Amino acid sequence: QVQLVESGGGLVQPGGSLTLSCTASENIFGRYAVDWYRQAPGKAREWLGGLYVSGNTGYADSARGHFTISGDTTTNTVYLQINNLKPDDTAIYYCKTHRHPANYWGLGTQVTVTS
Repeated sequence: QVQLVESGGGLVQPGGSLTLSCTASENIFGRYAVDWYRQAPGKAREWLGGLYVSGNTGYADSARGHFTISGDTTTNTVYLQINNLKPDDTAIYYCKTHRHPANYWGLGTQVTVTS
């Protein structure tokens, strides 16, 4: 099974930018999609977007323009860049990949946006 580890979270100020990393234990590019999610306190887990086998990306309507997903094939890492951070971006951010029939999740990284 593939293992995913998120990193890069922390305390940040509104208006800034932050890039999160999701590092896979094996090569995933061209083989499996990787998706980013977040879960804020008291809310359901929300899909933000993903990097697909083709190399294309897709985003939730609410995430488009606010998040940018990219990948680095040399390190098996998928990035989530968050722009113009707002307090309601505070959440645990997760990455996920799928290998039928299972989903594989990282443990998440906390982002807290406060002034």
